[in-house]
Amino acid sequence: MITIDPALFRADLEAKPASLRALADRLATRNPWEFVGPTRRVIFLGMGSSRYAAQVAARRLRAAGMDAAAEYASAEGRPPSDSLVVAISATGKSQETLDAISDLSDFVALTNDPDSPLARRATATVEMHAGAEEGGVACRSFQHTQILLDALVSHLTGSEPAPIRRAAEATENLLTRRPEWLPRCGDLLKGDGVFPIAPVERLSSALQSALMFREGPRVPADGCETGDWSHVDVYLTKTLRYRALFFPGSRYDDQALGWLRERGSTVVAVGGDVPGAAQAIRFRHDDDSRVRLLTETLVAELVAADWWIHGTA
Repeated sequence: MITIDPALFRADLEAKPASLRALADRLATRNPWEFVGPTRRVIFLGMGSSRYAAQVAARRLRAAGMDAAAEYASAEGRPPSDSLVVAISATGKSQETLDAISDLSDFVALTNDPDSPLARRATATVEMHAGAEEGGVACRSFQHTQILLDALVSHLTGSEPAPIRRAAEATENLLTRRPEWLPRCGDLLKGDGVFPIAPVERLSSALQSALMFREGPRVPADGCETGDWSHVDVYLTKTLRYRALFFPGSRYDDQALGWLRERGSTVVAVGGDVPGAAQAIRFRHDDDSRVRLLTETLVAELVAADWWIHGTA
């Protein structure tokens, strides 16, 4: 059983900039996906954070004209035989993911543990290089999963690679400036739950942020896509002390913010200024949406760690 420790979780977060820079150095000298040739279809398999990151990568591949999907590893059936299957698990021990690949003869493992059961069964392994997460929470490994899946997208489509060093600078900036924003952010988000909202291009930010509140301080939280929010989550603003952690950048921001203002909900914006927000948390390079993708979940992680340590949620 994994031991979860809030103080060690915070230490894992504080190690993010160094870990990112080390990964940037590795990727500058070697393409971890160089063994992958032209492929017709890409299927990502994973659960939780792994699938969140994969959803964004699959969407980018589809936008480039490829057939790609991020599937629950727990789903019935098996991928088509002409697919590049990438099974994702930070520990390499997720039971659903191991079950999903149990009868596959060819797949790639993306894992933080190259000696794990998943890696031992794989045709090839791409290591996350996130280091040991002593707090027991997938935080650096989630960030590294995003970057390595981005590297695969770049390899297959020729797109620009992730701005890792800029993300390291942005992460460091948020960590250094904690006294300026963290106490107020924590106070503002206390209510009947935390509801992160993000555009579809960065949906993983909303989903992972919500998970951090559930996994750490055990606070009710749910992530939603900005456009979809007006169809599925808006109803809660009428009955709850609704606290939105808002990641701007969708063409439907104004629609969601209009409802939030009308219902008197509290909005904390991350990475940009939005009308009516009680707080806007800015960070270095937040004008770059790809830096935001790799950085913005740190706000939820740090608030969750603080609540968890002090029992103040």
